[in-house]
Amino acid sequence: MPPNPLAADLDEIVSLAEPWLRRLAGERLFITGGTGFFGRWLLEALTWADDRLDLRLRITVLSRDPETFTRRASALATHHALDWWRGDVRDFTPPPGSFPFVIHAATAASEQLNRTQPLLMFDTITSGTRHVLEFADRAGCAAMLLTSSGAVYGPQPTHIERLDENHAGAPDPNSPASAYGEGKRAAEFLCAASGLPVKIARGFAFVGPFLPFDAHFAVGNFMRDLLHGRPIEIQGDGTPYRSYLYAGDLVVWLLAVLLDGQPNRPYNVGSDVAVSIADLARAVATAGGDDRVRIQGAPSGQPPTRYVPSITRARDELGLEVWTPLDQALQRTLRWARAQDPSFERTPNIHAIQADAS
Repeated sequence: MPPNPLAADLDEIVSLAEPWLRRLAGERLFITGGTGFFGRWLLEALTWADDRLDLRLRITVLSRDPETFTRRASALATHHALDWWRGDVRDFTPPPGSFPFVIHAATAASEQLNRTQPLLMFDTITSGTRHVLEFADRAGCAAMLLTSSGAVYGPQPTHIERLDENHAGAPDPNSPASAYGEGKRAAEFLCAASGLPVKIARGFAFVGPFLPFDAHFAVGNFMRDLLHGRPIEIQGDGTPYRSYLYAGDLVVWLLAVLLDGQPNRPYNVGSDVAVSIADLARAVATAGGDDRVRIQGAPSGQPPTRYVPSITRARDELGLEVWTPLDQALQRTLRWARAQDPSFERTPNIHAIQADAS
């Protein structure tokens, strides 16, 4: 079997998260969304830790199409700690037995689905969460993790540098584009109303292997352009601020929230190091050994938008940090992408693909 290209990252996760991982020894976990970005990283890390620490985990993963994931990632999908359970998060037949730990990570942050089928987006989040809560109750769950989103806050006021968990903002309920954010708000309410010990992780923006390069994520779009030998082109003025947590750090944060977070007390999960979209593009170019960044838009004269969390609560209560600096996160992601596809950087420089500011 070829070596795992994520071995160094996974060893680092085990080192940082070992106290939490050892508390899962011998336990059964049920995970939804196991084939998405969050879920894939959790499965990679948990199976790696199972081998390194002899945890004897049993992890049941809900998937609508386990065969497709097995073809894509056979070594991971066939790991001895994993069992696959076919079903849709909204109406799956519950697997038998008790599950002390449930991680509900289903529902991708799909801008296209949010735009074209907002009711489906909202229903998938809310109906799925309600069904998982009913399952968790019957399964004797001792702790459930809900992966929520910073979208629950609505637009970040431009005068607030970092959003904390007490911010009372909200998405616009009269806009169909709010389906994702409103769905996550409703999911958090369902968890609170259930009376179950649900821990809430409000995710912001992330970077790392398995991040889609063809979705609405600016950092993924920038990497796509770079890897195909094209200059990075920004259609706006490059002033919006975002922040990015590396996927390896993300796994440690999620495990910490699951095991030590207070029920129904949300924790922002992300980096608090703000970077403008223009500087992000330059950082991606530098990490890839290029310098071609084109900013097409003129300054608007308006304060730049922001999407940056405060992580004081996670630091103070859970001892979490941003361990991987952005430049290293970008280098690791690009190195992984090149290892996956040797054709990258051999595409003629003929067009610059637009990248948004998500």
